[in-house]
Amino acid sequence: MSTFSIFLVLITIVCFLLIVVIMVQNPKGGGLSSTLGGSQMLGGVQKTTDFLDKSTWTLGTILIALILLSSLSFTGTLSDSDSKIIENTGTTAPVAPVTPVQEAPATK
Repeated sequence: MSTFSIFLVLITIVCFLLIVVIMVQNPKGGGLSSTLGGSQMLGGVQKTTDFLDKSTWTLGTILIALILLSSLSFTGTLSDSDSKIIENTGTTAPVAPVTPVQEAPATK
């Protein structure tokens, strides 16, 4: 398994976790904290909100770091067919002139 594949798997896992953490949050302050009960619950609503906020920022930072590291680990070597395609894109083939087609005379 190449390093690029490892980074791809890690990026996918972090993306999934980030989606889950964001979906649990509620922009109006409800979300997971409202389903856990009142503010008198052990740990409190504020700590749940802080945890979700910190985990969102942490997962986002990890995602950006993984993307940057994966781009640095990419060797950038091309196969022979890819390099031929890149070389051929700069030149244009001569185009044959198009001659107009003459229509047959209409029959009566």
